Amino acid sequence: QVQLVESGGGLVQAGGSLRLSCLASRNILTFTTMAWYRQAPGQQRELVAAISRGDITNYVDSVKGRFTISRDNGKNTVALQMNRLKPEDTAVYYCKAVERAVISGREYDYWGPGTQVTVSS
Repeated sequence: QVQLVESGGGLVQAGGSLRLSCLASRNILTFTTMAWYRQAPGQQRELVAAISRGDITNYVDSVKGRFTISRDNGKNTVALQMNRLKPEDTAVYYCKAVERAVISGREYDYWGPGTQVTVSS
């Protein structure tokens, strides 16, 4: 079973920065995609940023130019650097890993328990 553990959340003032980290229990190169999602109270979980095994990245429009996703394969970690934070970035941030079975092509999603990010105005 895969375990993902997020860290780095906290309380920050608007305009500040936080760096989230996701530590996987096994080699992250076994996953096709690593991603960060967030969920604010009363809202659906949304994709924030994703990075493929080939280091292709994509971001939700609202964070482009402010957030950067990166991976350290040697440490089995994926980071989300968040700059110029806004109150609307307040949410629980979740790490997700996607594994694709070689033969069947079926995809399996693994989630971390989440870390709270609160941005005060």
